[in-house]
Amino acid sequence: MVAKSACFAGLVTLSVVIFWAPLTMLLRFSLEHVLYSHIVLVPLITGCLLVLEREAIFSRVEARRWMGFCLLTTGAVLYPLGKRVVTAQSPNDQLSVAMFAVVIIWIGIFTASYGHHALRKGLFPLLFLFLMVPIPDILLNWITAVLVAGSAEVSHVLLELTNVPFVRNGFVFSFPGFAIEIAQECSGIRSSLALLVTSLLAGHLFLRSFWARVALVAATLPMLVVKNGIRIVSLSLLSVYVDPRFLTGSLHQQGGFVFFMIALLILVPILRLLRTLEAKPRTAVPVQE
Repeated sequence: MVAKSACFAGLVTLSVVIFWAPLTMLLRFSLEHVLYSHIVLVPLITGCLLVLEREAIFSRVEARRWMGFCLLTTGAVLYPLGKRVVTAQSPNDQLSVAMFAVVIIWIGIFTASYGHHALRKGLFPLLFLFLMVPIPDILLNWITAVLVAGSAEVSHVLLELTNVPFVRNGFVFSFPGFAIEIAQECSGIRSSLALLVTSLLAGHLFLRSFWARVALVAATLPMLVVKNGIRIVSLSLLSVYVDPRFLTGSLHQQGGFVFFMIALLILVPILRLLRTLEAKPRTAVPVQE
């Protein structure tokens, strides 16, 4: 086991040296773009999960290296091929392809070092590494458009419940004295990504069954637009009844964390319910002869 771990550490270090250019570019990217500020935490979280679950993951170390070599080959082929295909694309897309290939190579190194059993038991921490991959532009634009449209619909429903006078024209909501437009900057994609990542981690750490984890993520998806709708309506109501400067104040500029916490508090009872359902013993069905 010690020799295998030393081999694994050596190969990972070698891969970092080989892919130093895209990795340093990724670090700069994460520091310059708030959407990807979580990237620097991803390998740390993966490492912590591997350590916490080491007894289960490394309970049986196998010598089957063919799967690891297949993954290594796939990543090694994808890296230069991806660079050639997306050369004319944005730096975000180029980095996306490069990091996708690097993560596959890292998973291949892990599999080649520890075997299929370790890969199966440590699948979640290893797949979690794909959160280091920047979202391609075409997918990012689509997600943003969906969040904007969903936030507008949720805001419309909540505003009708408050009986505040307003007129809607597409993504523009007009109130007495001012109007707001739900633009791409109002999509809340950063807090939505953080909420989704938190949901994935909570499901892995606190739920045992696959169906419960899927149910938690499924419950999280509508919350991505609900919490943004709550934010838009809250700012609108504060601007109508308290002070119009709320539209340009700190709650509008840096208030995403507040509404992220509200969404998290809504999801806590759902997590507790799923844990309760998992704990209930299954009743055996009598077999009639």
